[in-house]
Amino acid sequence: MKNLKKLFNPKGLIGSTLVILVVLIAIFAPLIIPPEYATRMDMRARLSPPDFSHWLGTDQLGRDLFYRMMLGARTSINIATSAVLMSLIIGLPLGLMSGYFGGRVDNVLMRLVDTLLSFPALLLALTISAVLGPSMQNTIIAIGIAFTPYLARLIRGEALRVSQMPYVEAAISSGATHLRLIIGHVLPNIMPVIIVQSTISLAFAILAEAGLSFLGLGTQPPEASWGLMIQASRDYLDRAPWTALVPGTAVALTVLGLNMFGDVLRDVLDPRSD
Repeated sequence: MKNLKKLFNPKGLIGSTLVILVVLIAIFAPLIIPPEYATRMDMRARLSPPDFSHWLGTDQLGRDLFYRMMLGARTSINIATSAVLMSLIIGLPLGLMSGYFGGRVDNVLMRLVDTLLSFPALLLALTISAVLGPSMQNTIIAIGIAFTPYLARLIRGEALRVSQMPYVEAAISSGATHLRLIIGHVLPNIMPVIIVQSTISLAFAILAEAGLSFLGLGTQPPEASWGLMIQASRDYLDRAPWTALVPGTAVALTVLGLNMFGDVLRDVLDPRSD
């Protein structure tokens, strides 16, 4: 109960509020705003500053930035969530088997993980995306593979720690099978770490998606994407700075919220925390 109070401190409230707001926008924006509103062009209103007609201004094609920003939230959340889930699907069994069995299994699996870890995550995602080609599906695959070794290494360390606990040794001596030990003892005790790391990974996945889209290797037009919006604003920063400020602020606040929420979640789920 004492740890739960940390969710209501200023850091927890700000982080959770930002996360909830972005998630609600991602879920309900397409229901409230028809998708064609984000692609509707009005050349007479191109690069218009924020006013009552266009709350956040318009871009170089006269498209409303408010609509594109809201629909871009759905794109970022969908890609980031799918990529983190993919990395968990691959990295969780790798880390569990490596940490639990150890020995030769650990050596083989961790050498594969170390090979991927030798490349920076963003560079690996760029390479995979360039090979597969730019699209939303390939962006998910690229980011998911790039994040897999980090999650696998973390899960391996936690599984190794938990598998040496006295209650696991007691279960082994009572004749419990490996599957029962992994599912019934190891996995439940490392879930808090997995949840926290997944939350923080979402923030990095959103940054990676924006970076790939900015470089032309991620989401492609006419999809609304924060990275694409920043890319399109490069030639108009002196005349229309709001074209970059709107998506840039959206990315910054979302990443800030996820990081703050992840930090508080770590404190709440950590039994050793005061």
